[in-house]
Amino acid sequence: MTDQTFMLRAIEQAKASVAAGGFPAGAVVVLDGNVVGEGISIGNKLHDPTSHGEMAAIRDACKNLKSPDLSRAILYASMQPCLMCFAASAWATIGKIVYACPQKAVSATYYAGHYDTASINTTLLLPIEIVHLAELEGQSMDVVKAWEASLPL
Repeated sequence: MTDQTFMLRAIEQAKASVAAGGFPAGAVVVLDGNVVGEGISIGNKLHDPTSHGEMAAIRDACKNLKSPDLSRAILYASMQPCLMCFAASAWATIGKIVYACPQKAVSATYYAGHYDTASINTTLLLPIEIVHLAELEGQSMDVVKAWEASLPL
């Protein structure tokens, strides 16, 4: 399986999130070529501001693996992780994050402002490899745009 295959699965999670009435972000955690965690972003439905797709995928992976150690895992996120999700990735010792839609492509309100994750990454004891999978950015943005178009004026 390839990065593209797993990213398409994260984008499918984003679509599922929108279908469930949530935010257009989804994620999967992959270990040794297998999806071990999935998540959608439905914090608004759960009344839980920490329920982002990446957080849900990390929680699901840790539960399924019965371990908080995801050091050999890769997080695939349809959108660039926010500060909270990036920090959770660091705490779970995720070694690599692959995302499709960059923060700069969407409203700053989706991220509670602008910040440079790459700079923050350099301060970590175990920096995370961060990869922008630009070839699937458009597919992720399509989910975001469809969600935005569905919002009440």
